[in-house]
Amino acid sequence: MIRIEHHSAPNGDGWVLSLRRTYDDEALDKARDPLLIVPGYGMNSFIFGFHPRGTSMEGYLAGRGFEVWSVDLRGQGKSRRDGGSMKYGLDDLVMTDLFTAIHGVLEHTATSAQSVDVIGCSLGASMMFAYAVCVPDNHLGRMVSMGGPVRWVRIHPVLRAAFASPELVGKLPILGTRRLASAALPLLSRAPWLLSIYLHPQIVDMSQAEQLVRTVENPNRHVNKDIARWIKSGDLFVDGKNVSEGLRAVKNPLLTVIANADGIVPRETAIWPHLNIGSERRDMLEVGTYSLPIAHADMFVSDHAPELVFQPLADWLVG
Repeated sequence: MIRIEHHSAPNGDGWVLSLRRTYDDEALDKARDPLLIVPGYGMNSFIFGFHPRGTSMEGYLAGRGFEVWSVDLRGQGKSRRDGGSMKYGLDDLVMTDLFTAIHGVLEHTATSAQSVDVIGCSLGASMMFAYAVCVPDNHLGRMVSMGGPVRWVRIHPVLRAAFASPELVGKLPILGTRRLASAALPLLSRAPWLLSIYLHPQIVDMSQAEQLVRTVENPNRHVNKDIARWIKSGDLFVDGKNVSEGLRAVKNPLLTVIANADGIVPRETAIWPHLNIGSERRDMLEVGTYSLPIAHADMFVSDHAPELVFQPLADWLVG
């Protein structure tokens, strides 16, 4: 039976992060490291526990015997502000929030683990790589990157235009994103080519649009400024360190998941960390074909996600 628990994790910087633990009390293998799923840009962890008409990522992995944790970092989902500031950037999310989440998992896990396997999704994978580089005693086990950039080898023109000016995006607050997505998603699904860089309505149950948009969050303008600077320079810097160069010293086993039609993080960018990390064990899972293109969000919510993504991901973690 799948069980879900909610835990709070104060980050010491005026925010209380939310940790969600999902497990199957009959299948749970306490000899394995717990899994932590880290959400990406402008989203929260809701989507990991929801699938429009199938098994969610959390549910599938819990059914395979893993203790699965998902985190809402500051400004996401069920995290809450407790005197903290809205002025935070990538350094804070990596060095404070991800640190808090990993140690929160180790504090509450039912396993005897001393390390945590991390599944980083999009910007969540970038933060995972940065944490591995910047924190020597990081308690990281195996790492899974799902469409995670570190060096921008190629970038979609729309994304480049949106982040063209670090100063401008750093000044513009973005509000009402979820309401806008709720109104726009059903309309955009009638013009699939407009959505195709992110998801394919043909393989996602769009009747569940109101549920799908629950994962949408307002982007933070200070994080936007950091991302714009990152895109402009090409390399990711966190805590004063060049993460792109630091990856050579990271030895954790890595699985890189790449969607063949990902317009948010194109293949050339998503594969770069895989080719440049110092890990001896590096495996790649490429999903999608010419006749069945898979985009960024399709990896989590498409009809084919459980068989094409969740199953081989779990097999890799077990192996």
